Amino acid sequence: MSNIQTTLRKLREEKGLSQEKLARLSDVANNTIIKIEAGKNQNPTLDTLKKISKALEVSVDDLIK
Repeated sequence: MSNIQTTLRKLREEKGLSQEKLARLSDVANNTIIKIEAGKNQNPTLDTLKKISKALEVSVDDLIK
């Protein structure tokens, strides 16, 4: 299990966001969020990470720890 999938899920749940809501807030495909959390996309692009971290109000560093 990669860190990003657990960190993303934890941060998203702490904010009370569904995968779909996070996808909308970050302007990323819902499928992308699902794949990252499922560990099927362990190398999201930096652009994707920036969008997700902005929506979660954390730094990219916090997301990939």
